[in-house]
Amino acid sequence: MHTAYIGFGSNLGDSLSILEAVISEINTCKDFVLRKVSPIYRTQPIDVPGCQEYYINAVFEVETSLQPEEILLQLAAIEDQHGRVRGEVKNLARTLDLDLLLVGNYSVNSNTLNLPHPRIHQRAFVLFPLFDLSPELDVPGQGRVSMLLENVRDQEIERL
Repeated sequence: MHTAYIGFGSNLGDSLSILEAVISEINTCKDFVLRKVSPIYRTQPIDVPGCQEYYINAVFEVETSLQPEEILLQLAAIEDQHGRVRGEVKNLARTLDLDLLLVGNYSVNSNTLNLPHPRIHQRAFVLFPLFDLSPELDVPGQGRVSMLLENVRDQEIERL
């Protein structure tokens, strides 16, 4: 079994209801054992085209025997069920974004997956929820979450 951390983001539709539905879906998925859910945060969009609504963000900690690529496929299926539209333009507003952040000590660099997620250390909306779940978690190649928080203290984030 591996411990995996999955980031949740939504800024279209009823984001809190979508979060509740995703928690339920992950909790009932035979391939995941949901261990923890971080507090919910409201964050300003980063690196996005145009003016967008604020995001609702959280992080899930799950146990799974799936390999990272298999986890990614499961997450994409959940996103699709919630109307996620993928296009050529990145970072558009979305009903649901699930990011595979970490899977154990796996390091993966492929066309479809990079682990650990390459921008963890730059994102308050990932680091604050990760800190709530596991402050001493070590992000391979980047350092402990508690130390990485110093990189993002200037980003706007509000715990709900």
